[in-house]
Amino acid sequence: MNIENLIDIESFKSQVDSFGMGAPFDHCIIDNFFLPDVAKLLEKEFPDYDNDSLHLYSNSLERKKTSNNWNLFPPLTYKVFSFLNSKIFIDFLSTYISNKSQLYSDPGLNGGGWHMHKKGGKLNTHLDYSIHPKLGFQRKLNIIIYLNSAWKSEWGGELGLWGGENETTPGELVKSINPNFNRAVIFDTTQNSWHGLPTPLRCPDNQYRKSIAVYYLCAPDDKATLRGKALFVPTKEQEGDLNILSLIKSRSKIETAASVYKNLKIKK
Repeated sequence: MNIENLIDIESFKSQVDSFGMGAPFDHCIIDNFFLPDVAKLLEKEFPDYDNDSLHLYSNSLERKKTSNNWNLFPPLTYKVFSFLNSKIFIDFLSTYISNKSQLYSDPGLNGGGWHMHKKGGKLNTHLDYSIHPKLGFQRKLNIIIYLNSAWKSEWGGELGLWGGENETTPGELVKSINPNFNRAVIFDTTQNSWHGLPTPLRCPDNQYRKSIAVYYLCAPDDKATLRGKALFVPTKEQEGDLNILSLIKSRSKIETAASVYKNLKIKK
């Protein structure tokens, strides 16, 4: 599996140096991530939004469809996810991103894979899970690549990055990143990296915000938060709503992560 057959290496090298240079946490934006023909075919291989095999999230915090089922991935998509989880790519990533942690892949694509948002889709501002619910490793890096070539900026869908000095409340919105076709966003998830798209999409009914996501892990830091799933915060309109606060608490699954982490420490 040759990296030069999938990734635009020169484009990657010319843009990855910005990782760690901007606020509010370490991240970079890489346009033209895949070779053009690869990106176009990956876009075509996305399923229809109404495909019953996709998992639906429809609640007050998130509205989207996803799949991490390898059996559903068409040939190129399968090959790309395999490649992004390979030692070849992890070594490549580690070479160009300043990162002292040894990275590990998550072939199970927990929380990753295909992501699709339709009109009205959203994702409240949140921190991602900290401790992998099965492996016990800490989540370290995200790669999200956007794959709708017809997307227009007036439809919204920007990935927001918020500041924040703690793991309970985000600060101010610092940066908004448009989901341009074949644009990758890479960011560190251990730095109070509050992100999301809390404003519902305004796209036409036949358009979808499409992305693929892969997450990388590292050995857990002793100070790692024991969070097994995403920790959301309410939008301004939801503040003070006890039902929303209850949903947020139940979604974070802190107890599950603590148990897995404890078992990992015992095995060490």
